[in-house]
Amino acid sequence: MKLHCFPTKTALTAISKNGLPSAQAFPKAKPSGEEFMSKLLDRRWTLLSPDTKIHQITVSSTQGRKGGGLFSNVSFANNNQPHLGNKMSEDNQGLSFYIVRDDLLHPFVNGNKARKLDGLLPLIEDHGVTDVVTCGGCQSAHAAAVAVSCAERGLKSHLLLRGEQPQILTGYNLISTIYGNVTYVPRSFYAHREEMLRRHANMIADNTSSVIYCNDIIDASLASQTFESSKFVQMDAPRGTENNSNKVAIVNEGAGDAVALLGMFRLVDYLPQEHLLGKKRAFNFVVDSGTGTTAIGLGLSAMYLGLPWKITAIMLADTIDSYRQQERRLIAEFKRQFCFLLDSDKLNGANDGIVNWVDRCHPRKFGNILEGEIDACQQVAQQTGILLDPVYTLAAWETVTRITCAHEADVNVVMLHTGGTLGMFGLAQSGNRVRPFVRVATVTEHDDKHKLLIARTSAEAKARHGLALRLPMPLISKAISAGLQLGL
Repeated sequence: MKLHCFPTKTALTAISKNGLPSAQAFPKAKPSGEEFMSKLLDRRWTLLSPDTKIHQITVSSTQGRKGGGLFSNVSFANNNQPHLGNKMSEDNQGLSFYIVRDDLLHPFVNGNKARKLDGLLPLIEDHGVTDVVTCGGCQSAHAAAVAVSCAERGLKSHLLLRGEQPQILTGYNLISTIYGNVTYVPRSFYAHREEMLRRHANMIADNTSSVIYCNDIIDASLASQTFESSKFVQMDAPRGTENNSNKVAIVNEGAGDAVALLGMFRLVDYLPQEHLLGKKRAFNFVVDSGTGTTAIGLGLSAMYLGLPWKITAIMLADTIDSYRQQERRLIAEFKRQFCFLLDSDKLNGANDGIVNWVDRCHPRKFGNILEGEIDACQQVAQQTGILLDPVYTLAAWETVTRITCAHEADVNVVMLHTGGTLGMFGLAQSGNRVRPFVRVATVTEHDDKHKLLIARTSAEAKARHGLALRLPMPLISKAISAGLQLGL
């Protein structure tokens, strides 16, 4: 992901006592939604382009199919070049939904994480920051995204991960360790995140004056720009302080700050183009929600542009009261930071709720994986080529499938695929939460080419036959002749 910069105008501004642009610096006429977007997006970005792929998933009934999995009664097919824009109705002959493939934005950075960092990282760079401190769970996709993105820009990342170091590094934990500087923190200490982050940042910076929070960067940048110049950057700011000590930025867990909404505004500005989703067609966007920042960004930007979109967010990590509180906090924070650009009338209904928060189809404690969910991910992967993870994106896929099959609304349903690929490779650290997943070769028939019939077995099969083995072909041939069962 390379930084991208759009040209902007520059001008002097009147600064109020609190360091923010004063009222006389604002024009009397507030900009329209499109004008606001144009000025808000006139900045440097992490992603070279907001572009993303849109696929269409057809859902077909498979009544009578054996098995009782999550999707035992349906099958899926992927159209990776669907008709969009005015031709969308031509592909809507059967049951289907659309999927925005943000999982393809970066091989190691989740799509929603890439969007959150899209507007944040350039601000951090332009503020002369040398080090970034953040935190997350052992398999935190956010921590991995920060580590990779910082390394790509020559910034040092310091990741405070909850719990103990696992014996085997996998998934996001492995990527975080390779790209960043990982410190494992006891859960009792991690419970006080703000204090934990502040202390670690002070230790790296050597002095508290060189530690800054994301919101402080926004406020400082706002104080040096006007309505006519919306880049919010300090282009000539050197990295580090005058005595060459480190300058440290603190990014909260999950990047759950208003500045993270900028990337979602950029995405929502891209999607309504006439050759894509258009501005007049109604859509129900479904997204899995950890902190809820992505869903709130979708809802706020869609409301400001006047798009007829409904945002449905699957709650995975908290209660509905907590998500609504997060929604109110981010909206208030965004209004405060970008008040000079906003036409507040366009957000009058925001305080009443812009996101439809719903429970997962099969609620559980966050992070737990239920029987059959790995099978469901496998079915989707084999039938569509799209990889889901059982903790996050499978929840969104379940919901869009249910809405599509139930004909719950006379609108097009869209799933925002937030990523999670590496989450599948982190299941080795899930312990007893996941049923063992084993394939063995059962000798049921053979021919001159010694073909094997591969069959799926249960956890008991693994216990009977031991760990899976990989044998050379001559030994497999002998095993076939002897009628033995071998793990592959």
